Amino acid sequence: MKGKGLITTLLVALFGAIAGLFIYTRFLDRDKLVTGSEKEKKMIEENARYTSMVPQSGVNDFIFAAEQTVHAVVHVKTKTTVSSSYSNPLYEFFYGPGASQPREVRGFGSGVIVTADGYIVTNNHVIEEADEVDVTLNDKRTFAAEIVGRDPSTDIAVLKIKATGLPYIRFGNSDAIRLGEWVLAVGNPFNLTSTVTAGIVSARGRSLNLLDNQYRIESFIQTDAALNQGNSGGALVNVRGELIGITTAIISPSGAYAGNSFAVPSSIVKKVYEDLKEFGEVQRGLMGVNITDVTSEIAERENLKEVRGVYLTGVIENGAAKAAGLEEKDVIIAINGESVETTADLQEKVSRYRPGDKLEVTYLRKGKESKKNVVLRNIEGGTGVIAPGAQSSSVFGATFTPLTAGERSQYKISGGVKITTITDGRFRDLGLSKGTVIVDVNGQKVNSGSDIRRATSDGKSLTSVEGFTPDGTYFKYQTRR
Repeated sequence: MKGKGLITTLLVALFGAIAGLFIYTRFLDRDKLVTGSEKEKKMIEENARYTSMVPQSGVNDFIFAAEQTVHAVVHVKTKTTVSSSYSNPLYEFFYGPGASQPREVRGFGSGVIVTADGYIVTNNHVIEEADEVDVTLNDKRTFAAEIVGRDPSTDIAVLKIKATGLPYIRFGNSDAIRLGEWVLAVGNPFNLTSTVTAGIVSARGRSLNLLDNQYRIESFIQTDAALNQGNSGGALVNVRGELIGITTAIISPSGAYAGNSFAVPSSIVKKVYEDLKEFGEVQRGLMGVNITDVTSEIAERENLKEVRGVYLTGVIENGAAKAAGLEEKDVIIAINGESVETTADLQEKVSRYRPGDKLEVTYLRKGKESKKNVVLRNIEGGTGVIAPGAQSSSVFGATFTPLTAGERSQYKISGGVKITTITDGRFRDLGLSKGTVIVDVNGQKVNSGSDIRRATSDGKSLTSVEGFTPDGTYFKYQTRR
């Protein structure tokens, strides 16, 4: 009995020890669990305190971006003197029939401060032809602005005011934006200062045929952020408050916002700004090609697997593409390894570079993929920096483009230029129109707008012009000396 009682006692003790150990370890694990939860909670709170100082998802994104940018967007006011079409009998009595009294026209828009010492980016159409430009800051101070430079081909201009310590917006990466991403537009619609609207990125690489310029570059960001008159030149920013575009245009049957607005992407704006600031002129690298989007018809004809890329309808003689070995009917599908889908896409990518820069061009020829290195050239056919004013090939109211190989073959000539735009001037007075081919000016063969400028002594003299009308009729005009 005593042995049996001892065994029972030992078993009870053993079970007690096991139970005690079990209870101990359960409480120990619980303590560990509680301790771990507290540490995790503390870490989350620390992270929350940290991220509260940077943009959050949701409504806080808008507040952060708006507060970071609204003070760096300015109100641009212009004054232009124009001839009045109104007939004033008293004025004509003193100054003769047809005399008109000049009148002032005032305009307004927006601009974006991009440096603390007063450099401002706006649209060219906001300040074009302005005699005076004033800038009013968000704190109501007003400054006279100097026009540093203009670029009609991208509709971007740069102003400078004499001030320091200004709030400014940093350039962001417009290449990184995605469809559906939230953006803010900051500007001065209807002369209402410091207005912020929100929307999403609706599309990229939009071409609207808005700019009337031989070298126009249109690759707009489309959004549904509300824009109206006065927003032009304002900021399109992401939720981090970075500048991803300059608001430029709307499409509307009424002239007021109708759901679509457009901005020049910062990838273009930044390059133009830097060139105008450094050189006073945009240093535009040209490939020397005529282009169009690939269509299903082109894809079928050229044995392409996909309907994408840019089709070369012509290659300019003595141009960068010609020198590199590209040919008419080639299809460009990438630049420096970045995919090219449309003409707007190609223009936007090439616009980032200057004359002399080398690009790796991936292209298809008869369905086979190849690569060429293309060294971009300037408007005069060289690779150096162009002086201010030299980029413009407008002479006597007309601008020009060199002829393609196909056009030279069509007219059976070795060179020449074609009029791309024409306004009031001596060429229009002679009856020349858009599409006219000019082969000789003042007895000199011409192959570029620069050749015409040199032949006419920078547009000062015109004694003869020879070429073909758009319907192919040969002409030669001889003017009096």
